[in-house]
Amino acid sequence: MTRQTPIHSAPHLLRLFIAFAVALVLPVAVGGAATADGGNSSRTWTVQVGSESQDQAIQGMSFLPENIYVNAGDKVIWRANSAEIHTVTFLAAGQSLESTQPFDPGRPENITQMGGKDYDGHSYYNSGIMTNVSDTEFTQVRKYTLGFPDEGDFTYYCLVHGMAMKGTVHVRAAGTDYPFSQSQYDRKAEKQERAILRDGYRQWDDARDLADEHTVIAGTDNGTSMVMRFVQQKIEVRVGESVTFVNNGMGAPHTVTFGKEPANFAAPAGDPAHYGGGDLNSGIMPPHSSYTVTFTKAGEFDYICALHDFMGMVGTVEVRD
Repeated sequence: MTRQTPIHSAPHLLRLFIAFAVALVLPVAVGGAATADGGNSSRTWTVQVGSESQDQAIQGMSFLPENIYVNAGDKVIWRANSAEIHTVTFLAAGQSLESTQPFDPGRPENITQMGGKDYDGHSYYNSGIMTNVSDTEFTQVRKYTLGFPDEGDFTYYCLVHGMAMKGTVHVRAAGTDYPFSQSQYDRKAEKQERAILRDGYRQWDDARDLADEHTVIAGTDNGTSMVMRFVQQKIEVRVGESVTFVNNGMGAPHTVTFGKEPANFAAPAGDPAHYGGGDLNSGIMPPHSSYTVTFTKAGEFDYICALHDFMGMVGTVEVRD
């Protein structure tokens, strides 16, 4: 006997077919909505400024993401993501980055917010000092927002770290499909942060190999990861001997400051060739610089990096007879 399909199953099969067809279409529509909406509305995007380890010893010199693709009319919010100070700075047309280096906290245009709410593509815009902590020497901001009304590729820098820390906002025509969603940028940023931490701890180990009884590594970095510690943090010498502090990094400035921190810690103060206590300051030590102190009196002398002491960059020299 030939078995026939019950007549009531035909509508059932039709419903299954329709459901299957819809299931095939929906992922495409939903997936497309994650990266594009036909450009019918403006969006606000987020860039992380810096990164750090839990104890703040390792700091990252990166805008995450370094490149972000937006449409004309969109806004970008930069959020401070580390204790280390940074800036978001768009230089004026014809202005060189070299003219801003090394970072000078005594220049108001370096540390204060400048420019309007929408980027005009050619003027000087600055976020001011960005950090996620409050106990610094500077007035600071935790987020900085700019609108981008015009198309173009706009590069910006951190004035503190110069060429080592730059990013670009790529602004396309309104209505252009976005290549990435914010969640995709965020996942990539998290991966980069983990890599920065690994690099930082490797550098810390390398710095220990470079330090000796008369040499302190005054921070180190590879242009992306920074070690915000003096290595070795405590050193012992005798009266008449010297200690050389070496900043062998690529992008981060530091100071060696004994005694009371001066109002202008960017300028050298005191006599490092004959130090027996009191106030002494190296001034800003850019990458690939050193500072030698000769100790003329026994005692225990504490010192700090005036830029990074709040995150634990401090040390001690014990001088014996």
